[in-house]
Amino acid sequence: MSLVGVNLLWLVPGVVGGSEVSTLTTLHALAAEPPDDLDHVLFALAPFVEAHPELAEAFDLEVLSLSGRLKGLRVGAEQTWLAARARRRGVDAMHHLGGTMPLVPGPPAVLSIHDLQPFHHPENFHPVKRAWLGLVVPRSVARAHLVLTPSEWVRGTVIDRFGVDPATVRTVHHGVPPLPPPSPVDEVHARYGTAGRYVLYPAITYPHKDHVTLVRAMARLGDEHRDVRLVLTGGEGPAEAEVRREIDALGLGSRVLRIGRVPTPDLVALLDAAEVVAVPSRYEGFGVPLVEAMSRGRPLVAADATAIPEVVGDAAELVPPGEVTEWARALADLLGDPARRAELGERGRRRAAVFTPAANAAATLAAHRHVLG
Repeated sequence: MSLVGVNLLWLVPGVVGGSEVSTLTTLHALAAEPPDDLDHVLFALAPFVEAHPELAEAFDLEVLSLSGRLKGLRVGAEQTWLAARARRRGVDAMHHLGGTMPLVPGPPAVLSIHDLQPFHHPENFHPVKRAWLGLVVPRSVARAHLVLTPSEWVRGTVIDRFGVDPATVRTVHHGVPPLPPPSPVDEVHARYGTAGRYVLYPAITYPHKDHVTLVRAMARLGDEHRDVRLVLTGGEGPAEAEVRREIDALGLGSRVLRIGRVPTPDLVALLDAAEVVAVPSRYEGFGVPLVEAMSRGRPLVAADATAIPEVVGDAAELVPPGEVTEWARALADLLGDPARRAELGERGRRRAAVFTPAANAAATLAAHRHVLG
């Protein structure tokens, strides 16, 4: 029986975003059907254990008593504590799921890279973080025995930027578990004031999510769609102020509902009742919200950019990113065509069924076995 370590010291619950969601899905799938030939030990921060007791129960654990909020301490622990504990446990291989590996030598490694946004859009990152990632990511890729990416698009960016052998980089699509049952829709509409026709965009206001293009497109919808509103869920990110300024500047205060974070059952109800789900994001390494929307049979209008076309296949209307006129046209066409909405919704259900947690776990285990072999 081989022992695979899983480096989760980068995972501060509630802080690292989509990479946390995808990692938890993988771990839950591995716990549901443990392999006969591999054992796994998780190297995790104390808050991870507190936030996910079901995983702490399912896996062997090595717990670091740090909150992870002070990044320097956490990174230092990766260079020292992790290496020492892995040696003591006799780990045969290590899977680093946070996009980087410690600089110190260790056992044969699998490295998961979710995307290369800090390299493609450095303006969205603090200079210290850019400098650290610029140092450690290329070294991590060069030293990894196998690199896993969530899409072929990300795989290509890793190969092109770092000049690595394509045989050492594999695509392992994220697994997306079924969403929970929705809250009663009448209660949700009463809670958020969302009754009526609306376009939904569920995303934190990060700059690359490009809420502004969608707000401007809503302002250009014709008179036949003046009853349609835009509902924006998700937390407040660095572009929040810019988005709110644009809403005010265009006089859309009554047509754009910025309702923020909502519980998942409420979000499911909002998805189910939306006329259209729009995703104008300019940069996605995968895009779990795309799969969630498709799984509920919602018609999509999405940016023809990065990994989005790969994920949605034929289940979305694709529009050039940032082209406001084209976005307004695509939204108007879909809002006025119930048959097309139904067709895209059905295609979406079929497409979403490809991205299962079980398939993700099987591919992850195959990577572990490859490195061990």
